[in-house]
Amino acid sequence: MCVLCFPKALAHVFKTYFMASYNFEFSNWPIEFRWDEGDSNSNARAHGSCGARSHGRKILIKAASGACPRASTFVVWPGRKRHSRRHVLSNLKQMPGQLASYVMAHSLGRWMLYPGSMFLLNQALLPVLAKGQARLLGEYNGKRAKLVARDGNKIDTMFVDRRTKQTGQQRGDQLVVCCEGNVSFYEWGCLFTPLRTGYSVLGWNHPGFAGSTGQPYPENDANAVDVVIQYATCRLGFRIQDVIVYGWSLGGYTATWAAMSYPLLGALVLDATFDDLLPLALNIMPKSWKTLVVRTVKKHFNLNVGEQLCKYRGPVLLIRRTKDEVITTCSLGLEDQTTNLKCNRANELLVQLLEHRYPDVMSKEGLEAVHDWLKAADPKQEEAIYQSYKINDEWCLKELQDYKSSLGHRLRFPWRVGKFIASREKQQLAVFLAKKHMKNVEATHWSLLKPNDFQMPWKL
Repeated sequence: MCVLCFPKALAHVFKTYFMASYNFEFSNWPIEFRWDEGDSNSNARAHGSCGARSHGRKILIKAASGACPRASTFVVWPGRKRHSRRHVLSNLKQMPGQLASYVMAHSLGRWMLYPGSMFLLNQALLPVLAKGQARLLGEYNGKRAKLVARDGNKIDTMFVDRRTKQTGQQRGDQLVVCCEGNVSFYEWGCLFTPLRTGYSVLGWNHPGFAGSTGQPYPENDANAVDVVIQYATCRLGFRIQDVIVYGWSLGGYTATWAAMSYPLLGALVLDATFDDLLPLALNIMPKSWKTLVVRTVKKHFNLNVGEQLCKYRGPVLLIRRTKDEVITTCSLGLEDQTTNLKCNRANELLVQLLEHRYPDVMSKEGLEAVHDWLKAADPKQEEAIYQSYKINDEWCLKELQDYKSSLGHRLRFPWRVGKFIASREKQQLAVFLAKKHMKNVEATHWSLLKPNDFQMPWKL
């Protein structure tokens, strides 16, 4: 009896120890990479192995917890006393609203937007995270590393290397940096989709999630993804052109921030991502809270995904989930899929991207055609709408390629292609571009994307 019980007891002790030490031992791990190591590695940067940020890009920094920001000092210049007094009075009137916004942002707002950072949820998920961690380390030979971001937060990362010595265009030679959602972790999140597709992957947890320290505010998230990209290029040895950023749900914010800040990034894939947080926040919060919600989102949670997306000029793929129940502004509990799809904020993200890149194509006629195409809830409807516009793919490609050739090396958007073509042709070109930039997937928001549904963006 004792012989049979001993292995079980030993396994139980090991499991308990592993789960209990999952977070605590990681805090004692040596630091693998710091944010300032990339800036000092000028030799590697010159050879393209260390991704450089665009010049003048401001990196967001949040003061460490416990730090006391200095109070604003008002300097009264001669002759401006009356103006300064009005300014002070205006600030005093706004203080109650600002205080309420601050309190909401650092309590209910953060818990609702980043539930994965809540201590109780982290503890409840500890067995699941430990299991996913063991799987990545054992089955996929993953490498866990601690990175230090510019704001001092320690970022928990996992790298799975699929590179081979064989020459040629191998998927493993490309690295997919995965930006998780607001309640997901790399241990069981969207990282597994590109991993099962054969790519090298690099996952990381938001500040305050699992082993990562800090709190998950937008500026902290930006600092985190920045050090992750630097780690990928400066330490892991990937060229910035071979790095693809994949953002799921709220991870679309950090994904577009990385794309905006690293213009030479290979590609960007956004899955179940919204254009802006404010419409979604207003949709779920009480109407009487509108002023407070607007102030809080704009001041503390300005997740302007669409704005950042338009600052990236590389290949983009938007994945819209036709049964998405989260990034919609329709009434909660709505079962009409057609209406629900119409309210999907990924639609606005696509329109914003196309209007920025191809303004002449996205005129009134082109915009109407794209909205018509966005009504498709399944492949049959999508194909029917596509055929109704009698789109000639070869003609569309030629128009775009001819315009691209005329630009020479000046490939920055917006493009003025389609300025002198007929309305019908604008509609055809608009729908063609919509289909190239967005892929419809029949799935809900929280389901893991299937490997067959993950693909690289279209390149002209």
